Amino acid sequence: MVEETRIHYGEELEQLEASALGGLDLVSGALGRTLEVVEHQDVELAQLVIADDDRIDGRYLEVHQSLIALLATQSPVATDLRLISALLHVLKNVERMGDQCVNICKLIPLTGNEPPADEQMVKLILTMGRQTRTLISQSKRAFEERDVGLARDLVRQDDVVDNLNRECFGLALAIGEDPDRREWAMTMLLAARAIERIGDNAVDIGEQVAFVVTGLFREFEDASHPEEMPPAPG
Repeated sequence: MVEETRIHYGEELEQLEASALGGLDLVSGALGRTLEVVEHQDVELAQLVIADDDRIDGRYLEVHQSLIALLATQSPVATDLRLISALLHVLKNVERMGDQCVNICKLIPLTGNEPPADEQMVKLILTMGRQTRTLISQSKRAFEERDVGLARDLVRQDDVVDNLNRECFGLALAIGEDPDRREWAMTMLLAARAIERIGDNAVDIGEQVAFVVTGLFREFEDASHPEEMPPAPG
């Protein structure tokens, strides 16, 4: 009976991991729609993204409560404790990513029906967003495969997002003296910053991969110290 209970527990933990990581697919979809909102200044789609965040929050609450129940009832061993702890962190990252998409979508109505958009800045933000979706996908794969090398490579990938964010800032400063254009640019800087934070959350998930595999938690060295980073997976 005890053995049967432990088998059921193991299967339940596997299912909860799949559900938690599935939240990253929800976030990637939300970010994809958010980029459409930015590209087309689509207020109606923005409202749909905001409303759909309830799905991400619901996933967070459901899986979080189930993981806490496992902790309370199953007395997990050390390796399972690491996994449950990591999954709780992943869930928080997923929830924060969803919130950042909502934050961006709430900005769009503030720019007006025909905002004085700068094509180059919009292009930079879209590139940032697509790169960040790649980070989300890679963080999920690294966790599924327990691949620490792939997880650490997220830092290098995130550096691309950070550089694009800095480009957005420089472009906003040079956008001219027209008050409407400057106000639009400042609003878009907030959107760029939100995307950059989503990338940071993907890196945080990578750090949890290393914790699950090694039992040690430490923040990955940032990309300003490339000599300390392991080579990217080939």
